[in-house]
Amino acid sequence: MTEKPSLSGIDALLTTREVDKDLNDLAQRVIGAGIEVHRHLGPGLTEPLYETAFKLELALRGIPYKSQVWITVSYKGHTLGRRRIDLIVDDVLIVELKSVDALASIHSAQLISYLRLTGNHLGLLINFNVALLKEGVKRVILS
Repeated sequence: MTEKPSLSGIDALLTTREVDKDLNDLAQRVIGAGIEVHRHLGPGLTEPLYETAFKLELALRGIPYKSQVWITVSYKGHTLGRRRIDLIVDDVLIVELKSVDALASIHSAQLISYLRLTGNHLGLLINFNVALLKEGVKRVILS
């Protein structure tokens, strides 16, 4: 039996067999954009500032996105209301941006709800309020 090589940093965040290669590649490009923003701005700013810089970086990299996307929330065929998602990248990847002391389980649960409501399978939580951005990135897969 051969050992699998250990992964660290961003590679470990991107390793999965549950989503296809194109979606993984897109996630890697989006994380790279987040790293670039964090490298220039560092931690400690507000979420709207990071969101503005992040959207600019996505545009500079030619990565298509929609921001502040309203989705309908339904229950058993009845519309309950609408909810806004930070970003949907290339219509397949949901990105939730944060600037908090630490990601909490509720942030992952929120992203899972967004994945269910949109029918998408992969989301990224990106918390800019960390020393190294790789510590603030969490992949969430709806299986």
